[in-house]
Amino acid sequence: MTKYYRARDRQIEIGKLSTGPKNRITDIDGVTVGHVTIQEDSINTGVTAIVPHQGNLFKEKVVAASHVLNGFGKTIGTVQINELGTLETPILLTNTLSVGNCSTGLIKYMLQDNPEIGRTTGTINPVVAECNDMYLNDIRQMVINDNHVFEAIKNAKVDFDEGAVGAGTGMRCFGLKGGIGSASRVIEIEGDTYTFGVLVLSNFGHLDDFILDGKKVGKPLTKMQQKQTSEKDKGSIIIIVGTDMPMTGRQLQRVIKRCGVGLSRTGSKMGHGSGDLVIGFSTAQTIAHQPQKKKQSLEFYYEEELDKAFHAVSESTEEAILNSMLTAHTTSGREGRTLFSLSEYIDFLI
Repeated sequence: MTKYYRARDRQIEIGKLSTGPKNRITDIDGVTVGHVTIQEDSINTGVTAIVPHQGNLFKEKVVAASHVLNGFGKTIGTVQINELGTLETPILLTNTLSVGNCSTGLIKYMLQDNPEIGRTTGTINPVVAECNDMYLNDIRQMVINDNHVFEAIKNAKVDFDEGAVGAGTGMRCFGLKGGIGSASRVIEIEGDTYTFGVLVLSNFGHLDDFILDGKKVGKPLTKMQQKQTSEKDKGSIIIIVGTDMPMTGRQLQRVIKRCGVGLSRTGSKMGHGSGDLVIGFSTAQTIAHQPQKKKQSLEFYYEEELDKAFHAVSESTEEAILNSMLTAHTTSGREGRTLFSLSEYIDFLI
């Protein structure tokens, strides 16, 4: 039976920066991740929740930004993120046709602890991102409901599963099984240490194009699978970046753009039909919904120090994608289709 190890368990070490203790986005203090996985007959889907801190996110928002690499996607909430530079809800990941249901569930979740929403203050900006899992999942059944949203957030913890779980249950990456993957990097600036963590929902790419730690393994894999690869790239990737480094929303947007470097190093061409989106947040300081004074201050570093952050997110993104594929078990789904895990072939490639 195949064991599903992460990249570093296979002695695949991406880049040169040090990882955090768990090499996951949850290396950032306060960040947790939870899943709900739904697998039954032709259903292979779910919800993944990323919670930036353990307080009330609506009342204590975090600095945030988003960036579109290719915009073939149906994400909710990024317009306000980029306008105001803050995030006020957990981030949910799911399948394309469940974005609406997840948004409704997330709004209901936030209303529970914030009775002022829609009464004495404004409304709420739910953030939900998606990939299309219809290859393995009967997406038209739209099985995701409010309870799944509540459960995914409730399940959020520091030690979380990767691979074919939660939103990643039905995803396909480079013609193999994709899903949830994570990695982290640690940098130092003037004696202070900061962590950058990345979580991906991988669902993109042609097998021929796949690159593993600089090695072009796509064509050998194509021969092993005896598959044709003429199909257009219709997949997507959602990349979530978290950090505890203090920065402005504008600086954070500069940083998360560099996730595209790590993405391209795996062989992605960001095709026409691929929705490639990044959402980032910093937990270094919170923004009060109702501040005690109108004049606010924000701590951040001189611009040239961002080079280290650029390096951290590019390495973390590349490794998170590999982890999403290596930890995803071989899965069968709609119409008897099967996607094989990269772990089935890895011993022949390294």
